[in-house]
Amino acid sequence: MKNNIKYCIGVMSGTSLDGIDIAYIKLNFNTSYQFEIMKATTIPYQQEWKSALKNGFHLSGEALTKLDADYGIYLGNTLKKFITENSIENLDFIASHGHTIFHNPAENYTLQIGNGPYINKITGIKTICNFRVQDIALGGQGAPLVPIGDMLLFSEYDYCLNLGGFSNISMNKNNQRIAFDICPVNIVLNHYVNSLNLEYDENGEIASKGNIDTTLLNELNSLPFYNDSKPKSLGYEFILETIFPIINKYNLEIKDILRTFVEHIAQQIAKKIASDSSKKMLITGGGAYNGFLIKRLQAHTKTQLIIPNNSIIDYKEALVFALLGYLKNEGKNNCLKSVTGASKDHSSGIIYTS
Repeated sequence: MKNNIKYCIGVMSGTSLDGIDIAYIKLNFNTSYQFEIMKATTIPYQQEWKSALKNGFHLSGEALTKLDADYGIYLGNTLKKFITENSIENLDFIASHGHTIFHNPAENYTLQIGNGPYINKITGIKTICNFRVQDIALGGQGAPLVPIGDMLLFSEYDYCLNLGGFSNISMNKNNQRIAFDICPVNIVLNHYVNSLNLEYDENGEIASKGNIDTTLLNELNSLPFYNDSKPKSLGYEFILETIFPIINKYNLEIKDILRTFVEHIAQQIAKKIASDSSKKMLITGGGAYNGFLIKRLQAHTKTQLIIPNNSIIDYKEALVFALLGYLKNEGKNNCLKSVTGASKDHSSGIIYTS
């Protein structure tokens, strides 16, 4: 009988640039999928890496190609150290998301740097990566990819909400899994609080002391993206070209920017779910620790907001990319057309072996 137990590492670097999430996972399929997060850590970025990744959007082709190689080597060495320090012996593969520099499916391109050959060479472990490009080639958004994990690993919840650099949500509708990005979250909040020499607004304390600028709030809420019903996803381009210019023209204090944007986030998320006390929504990602944001979201909906244990909050995306790698390794579909808008369900990713 085929052994359906796999030991794998999922690797995720999000747009909020908190660091590299690494999770050593035991995955098993019998009649359903089960998982165990056995070891996990976040490696914070040193300032030089944070700056390099943040500015990758502006690099020349040659400089970006070098950054891709350098970051792949960095990931490989970081993973090798993680494997050694945790005395990991059973390891079937590494599944790496990479770090997104460009994501513009409307123009048929996306780029996640730091991918497989470098990781595979340094660790000597089968590496699965590049999960988004095939979906875009099939007419999809290449995102979000996490919903298949929501469907297979967290089916007891009516909604699965991730509050990371962006907020995204998945749910079942008409017997299909659907999902979409809702709005920016930490990528905007952290940007403004960084000007106060802080990494983030802990528990939303600064935002809670600010005032809502209703004119700014109304302008943000009226952006066309929020009324577009087709499969859609957000990239850093949307922040640079749309969000920052709108906010900056108001010349507000940081606390008022944060307060207004928190309200914007809460209102946009609440619009996408039923206000029903019988329904449950799992909330993960760094924003789950922002107590003020959660409080404001709860003020706009009767749906039960479920905050899980820290390992799920912090490492759910790394876990799901491990699952994506598992499915690719087994030749099973890991991208859903109902989520991304692709022409068909498919098994996405590239496998590199030593």
